[in-house]
Amino acid sequence: MVPLPPHLVALRRESVTGFGTADDGLLFFSERGGVLSYSAYHWVWREARALALPPALSNTSLAKRPYDLRHSALFTWRCAGADPAEVVQRAGNSVEVLLSRYAKCLYGR
Repeated sequence: MVPLPPHLVALRRESVTGFGTADDGLLFFSERGGVLSYSAYHWVWREARALALPPALSNTSLAKRPYDLRHSALFTWRCAGADPAEVVQRAGNSVEVLLSRYAKCLYGR
């Protein structure tokens, strides 16, 4: 179970309506309906990152891996004033982990 705000649930439902799912229910799948390969996922990530970041940041470690978004999301929620208990519930971590591991993950902080 992943808690999502209603507007993200609506986006996800719209995507499923438009693109469907794989035969086994996967939301993100290859052209043949299977699990995305590691190399395909990271190829798309590199392409998207190059388009999204200005040149000065594309050569840094900012969002180098897709997993880095988790770090940024957790601490962004916290910096926006979200209750640490809610943030760690969504993440499946402890408050201690939130404050010790994710504190350094925002660009410019």
